[in-house]
Amino acid sequence: MKLGINGLGRIGKLSLWHHVSRKHFSEIVVNVGRQVGTGLQDIASSIDRDSSYGRLGMYLHGCKGSQVIENLNDADGTMTINGVPVKILREARNPAGIQWKENGVRLVVDTTGAFTDPTADADSPKGALRGHVQAGAEKVLLSAPFKIKNKGVEMPADAVTTVMGINDGDFNPSQHTLISAASCTTTCLSYMIKPMLDHFGADRFLSASMVTVHAATGSQQVLDRLPNAGATDLRKSRSIFNNIILTTTGAAKALPLVIPEMKSIGFIAESVRIPTNTGSLIVLVLNLQDESMENPIKRKLVNSIYRDYAKNSRYLEYSDEQHVSTDIIGLPFAAAVIEGSETHTRTGSLKVNLAKLGCNIGPSTLEVPVTQAVVYAWYDNELGSYTNVLGDRTVSIAEQMI
Repeated sequence: MKLGINGLGRIGKLSLWHHVSRKHFSEIVVNVGRQVGTGLQDIASSIDRDSSYGRLGMYLHGCKGSQVIENLNDADGTMTINGVPVKILREARNPAGIQWKENGVRLVVDTTGAFTDPTADADSPKGALRGHVQAGAEKVLLSAPFKIKNKGVEMPADAVTTVMGINDGDFNPSQHTLISAASCTTTCLSYMIKPMLDHFGADRFLSASMVTVHAATGSQQVLDRLPNAGATDLRKSRSIFNNIILTTTGAAKALPLVIPEMKSIGFIAESVRIPTNTGSLIVLVLNLQDESMENPIKRKLVNSIYRDYAKNSRYLEYSDEQHVSTDIIGLPFAAAVIEGSETHTRTGSLKVNLAKLGCNIGPSTLEVPVTQAVVYAWYDNELGSYTNVLGDRTVSIAEQMI
């Protein structure tokens, strides 16, 4: 089976790295959609070198790694990478015009971030995710959350959001054509929330909030520039080299699609971008209704929940070690690395004035024990966490298509 990758940006290139290492697919067809440099050699050089992860040969084979990109044919756009045939398409940027059918590609991973609306028509002038299907693909996996532009429009029945290891069973091969793999932040957050929900149950959750301290992405500017016409967030036009930048995250909207129990829990998600190239951190705050002030939820219990869950999970890691962000860069399949030494809990009594709620029978005040738990988790928002988990998701979908 052949794999199509649309886009050769951060996730596109690192997905290519993942799959030429894994060798599950017989051939990989990458659509760049434009001419690059002076020819195919320049594309090969870009694939081979990465400012965050080094050389491809060393990623594949360690310190003894050598040249792994060979047999370049500029006219055909072909090369072999680690023995895997790779074809580069350089003509169409609109998904509907990409030659997936002509190249025998049934499964496409769209990593451009440009086509995220599952309701957009395949023949939309500026391109649409469904254009890949019109061009011959049977399934399209999006490396980003779905974003429906027209408010009030429902999610199509043939579209589903999944995180590998959390709700990938929601994918129905006979029903779903478009699959979102959510985002790196939602993936990490899912593995922070799920163990606690499984242990305590959704009815114990009073509220939750998170902040992701996130490495820079392509949406930040290298230097300050004038905002685009109609821009409302001027901070996106400021230099990431010099600033901590407050921004937004779609994790709060995406999480209930992955973990439905979160629909009934008040949840706030915020994001702060910092001047590092990769390696991010989520600070999760949970407010839980406790059973008593005498025997409250303690840090030891919270850490044991994550420790036990991690024993049976490919994607969650628990650690009592002290980390900094570079320690987890490239760490394979670690969707979330719980920093157990930083888990904190505090229990207090929440007093509710029942009279203000219109209850005039019985006591006027009700005291409820509430524990606030703070949990930290690291994630490599590019290769180690997100792209590797995305790679597993890609293979699992492919296996259900055969």
